[in-house]
Amino acid sequence: MSTIHTKSQKNLKSAFWINLIFTVIEIIGGIMTNSIAILSDAVHDLGDSISLGIAWGLELISNKKPDKNYTFGYERFSLLGGIISSLVLVGGSVFILTETISRLLTPQQVNPLGMLAFSIIGIVFNYIAYRRVHGSPSLNEKAVSLHLLEDVLGWVAVFIGSLAIYFFGWHFLDPLLSIFITGFILLHVIRTLREIFTVLLQKAPKGIDIDEIKDHINQMDHCIDIYHTHLWSLDGEQVMLSTTILIDSNTPIEDITALKKNIKLYLKSKGITHITIECAFKKGGTTNA
Repeated sequence: MSTIHTKSQKNLKSAFWINLIFTVIEIIGGIMTNSIAILSDAVHDLGDSISLGIAWGLELISNKKPDKNYTFGYERFSLLGGIISSLVLVGGSVFILTETISRLLTPQQVNPLGMLAFSIIGIVFNYIAYRRVHGSPSLNEKAVSLHLLEDVLGWVAVFIGSLAIYFFGWHFLDPLLSIFITGFILLHVIRTLREIFTVLLQKAPKGIDIDEIKDHINQMDHCIDIYHTHLWSLDGEQVMLSTTILIDSNTPIEDITALKKNIKLYLKSKGITHITIECAFKKGGTTNA
């Protein structure tokens, strides 16, 4: 079990319970204040709680050790959690935009003092949950953090809007802020999904130059050539590389062992965690794998 995935599991667990508790509070508050806006956001937060629960469950699965069915392990289940969280957020954002546009066209009367009180509670709860998962390298947590960031910014908008409505009667401001925040979140969701799909499509990770790696290994003693070099990430965190090096067939076994050791040390310094090196031998102008 990797340290990163273990930490992600704990963070998602904490964020799930914080979000779920606040959802219950929000539903009670919405009923007590007869606020459809708060009840609508409670439905959105309930969706976030479900998304967090799924992400937490898939993060638990991702910690399982490799077996005969998944020989590389279960780390990519974490990516699946990121995809589900992102898609739920897209669906929720589209729903919110639809509701917001209708309210922008026909502004409704709201209770600004009730909005103000719940916005403060909402900012505190959601910010605590957001801090639990923010900054993690896990793509699963990145997707979840966008859910929580949307909630924080949403409640900040409610806070500002409630003050403006109370003092100036600007009822149109609340839907305008919601449109801006939802658009901001959707932009980040698209970026996160693009990052997830580049991992699934086995694109070479950012920050590692495969040509530089091949040139460096080619210059090592006893290495004639390097080919069939593949570089990819398993889950956005673990970087993997497989390659074949061409060696003269007369090279002593201890020199071959030393060469492979030096290559692995070099690759690990580049942040590559899983390395497979195949040797091919050249003799009399021919190559034997």
